[in-house]
Amino acid sequence: MDRGMGRAAFVAILLLIAGVLNIIYGIGAISDAHFYAGGTHYVFGSLHAWGWITVLLRIFELFAGVSLLKGDTFGRIVGIVAASLGAIGALLAVGGAYPFWSLGIFAICLICIHGLVVYGDDVDEARG
Repeated sequence: MDRGMGRAAFVAILLLIAGVLNIIYGIGAISDAHFYAGGTHYVFGSLHAWGWITVLLRIFELFAGVSLLKGDTFGRIVGIVAASLGAIGALLAVGGAYPFWSLGIFAICLICIHGLVVYGDDVDEARG
């Protein structure tokens, strides 16, 4: 039995949930939904640009979650990259309307990264 299997499954499920929710938010940004504050000026691009970036990155996040559930080493690496991109995105959103939410998402991304980095040693080998 591999050490950290439960945490890897936890990270995979978090990546899948976050990927689905953020794809919905990205589609909302692309389609000019009234969910976002009107008249907001963005430093990097427009709301449409951020919507497409969000959708593309979150499709990558969904791929990472599915690959991680399969148990591949590739899934672990993709999961670390996806969680790192999520952490960077959360830090970029700290100055927005919900700074504590962004800090919470950043903390969850760090927990995910830690769980995937320490995952993998055999429990029997680690003991003896």
